Amino acid sequence: MNETIRLIDLLNKKARLAVILAPSFPIVYEYPQIITKLKKLGFAYVVEVSVGAKKTNEQVLSLLQRNPKSRIITSPCPSFVRMVRTKYPSLLKYLALSADSPMSATAKLVKERYPDHQPVFIGPCIAKKLESSEDRPELNILVLTYKELDEVFTNFNISVNMPTGNDKFDLEAKDTRIYPMDGGLTLTSGVNRILKDEEFRIVSGWRNVEEALIEFQSNPKIRFMDVLFCEGGCVNGPGIISTLPVVDRKKKIINYFNKKTS
Repeated sequence: MNETIRLIDLLNKKARLAVILAPSFPIVYEYPQIITKLKKLGFAYVVEVSVGAKKTNEQVLSLLQRNPKSRIITSPCPSFVRMVRTKYPSLLKYLALSADSPMSATAKLVKERYPDHQPVFIGPCIAKKLESSEDRPELNILVLTYKELDEVFTNFNISVNMPTGNDKFDLEAKDTRIYPMDGGLTLTSGVNRILKDEEFRIVSGWRNVEEALIEFQSNPKIRFMDVLFCEGGCVNGPGIISTLPVVDRKKKIINYFNKKTS
């Protein structure tokens, strides 16, 4: 049973569900209309994944500050992690695998705050399905892309032009809403203020990743790499239906970041 059918089945059964919405959502959905639509579907709680991103930042900073000589490669992207495992196993020791991805961190928070509610991640990334099923099966996260969510809306006749309500996120975090852009982790965690320019690298796009890994191996001055596998970051994930160029997708993220939401 694929994820779309599973979610439709759970909603029909009135299952206890909490949706965790990736911070790239403003590219394809309007706020707060998207929350109204998700609540109408039957989700008990709607949580921003940017909440979990704050926990990710804390964990990454702890790793970096614990040892002033530490070298870290961090990425929430399962595709990148698998690339390192298969092609660059010697670099595995540098991966910040002990730090939760924002998705996993948010799912943990949902389980703490809303016991007996299954977390359902909605985002731009197909590879997150692998993180859920292979890396973090104990969290029982159902993962769908925005494309798949639109299929669910269609199945339940949730109108695209539904009037905007006054619904708000049940849990929100404003400071990490730029996380889906390349460099989002570095900027929101303050790594760029802790390290010198020559000590960190921000990398996005699979074509640039291997070159960056080679540089990391040859240049010991680089202490920190912030990697997103899609060009421009998660704003360019394959689960997004949009004709907008990356620069305009980023503008939507920044506009939401600057928006007063509560």
